[in-house]
Amino acid sequence: MANIQKTLRLTFVTTLGSTFTLTLPAPRADLTAAEAEAAMDLIISKNMFVTTGGELIGKKDIKITDSTTTDLYDPPIY
Repeated sequence: MANIQKTLRLTFVTTLGSTFTLTLPAPRADLTAAEAEAAMDLIISKNMFVTTGGELIGKKDIKITDSTTTDLYDPPIY
């Protein structure tokens, strides 16, 4: 049986020029780009995360990804 999961990936730029990705499971089906950008702006303005690459200072990318898992074997129950 196939299981499809969606994930929201918010990618930020840090003060040291690296990237930081925040991955969130099961985003709302009606999530808009404007809502995701507003959430990223809030995260940046509140300085919610400090990474090894420094503070988050900018937005780099927003993606919703689909992952399909197909279970080919179910072990017998003894």
